[in-house]
Amino acid sequence: MEKQQSMMLAIEQRAQLGEGLLWDERAGRWLWTDIESATVHAWTPGSASATAYRVPDRTGSMVICKSGKLLLGLAKQLCFAGAPNGIDNNGPQLHPVKPVVPVDALESRTRINDGRTDRSGNYVFGTLNEAAEKRPIGSFYQFSMKRGLRRLALPAVAIANSICFSVDGKTMYFTDTTTRRIMQCDYDAISASVSNVRLFVEVDLADAWPDGSTIDRNGCLWNAQWGAGRVVQYAPDGTLMRSFSVPAKNTTCPAFGGPNLDQLMVTSARVEMSREELEDMPLAGSLFTIQLEAPLGIVDALFDDTAH
Repeated sequence: MEKQQSMMLAIEQRAQLGEGLLWDERAGRWLWTDIESATVHAWTPGSASATAYRVPDRTGSMVICKSGKLLLGLAKQLCFAGAPNGIDNNGPQLHPVKPVVPVDALESRTRINDGRTDRSGNYVFGTLNEAAEKRPIGSFYQFSMKRGLRRLALPAVAIANSICFSVDGKTMYFTDTTTRRIMQCDYDAISASVSNVRLFVEVDLADAWPDGSTIDRNGCLWNAQWGAGRVVQYAPDGTLMRSFSVPAKNTTCPAFGGPNLDQLMVTSARVEMSREELEDMPLAGSLFTIQLEAPLGIVDALFDDTAH
């Protein structure tokens, strides 16, 4: 039976589209992006505020590198950026930002969206269609320094989301948010091959749309559901286990973190909310948290930016 709990405010923000939440284990801080403001945020728990770093373009997702740098999925290209530490006369900056590879350069309607490292440290991400008609023209990709950019042989999507991997790395989860169905497939990190695409779960509420997801150490999938103000935990067989309500309509990206990996955090957004909804949910765009009963998190693999 589904159990319901409530998440609490972690740090107040007014992100238009908070996404890409990561726990930086080495630095003991949270990182996330506000896509629409082209900003990366860094926050150390206990600090009064987060530090905002401007980046050259909207950043759909990012991963932490072995070197300490960030690999950013900007709208139309992958870029390396320095660790979010430096502040100069122009304010907080990520130095330097170095382009790596263009993505969908000939398709003006798409931009990079959700992504994370697989268990082998490759960056796996998807694109979305920004045009109003939302035709499924987005794709999924894998990028590594050794093998470059490779498109995954998955169906085209309108909004790529929910990218995460089983504990053993052999199953990939993903969604086209517009379908309200989270899918899974067999995945091989070395060959970037996928097969046996199948349904994992169909979201049960009409106003809930699957956004970002993460996997815990027991193989359960945790999904933030846009429009429903909740994060849901699904068992490995797709059974709905429990949901966590959030005082923000549009929840976007969950992540585990904290020193013991027993904290669940989620980003949220203010876009696509009416004036009345924003008045009712003034904390929309903030980060929310709940302390879990056990250390359920798995640290994401670091992207190997040294391999050639």
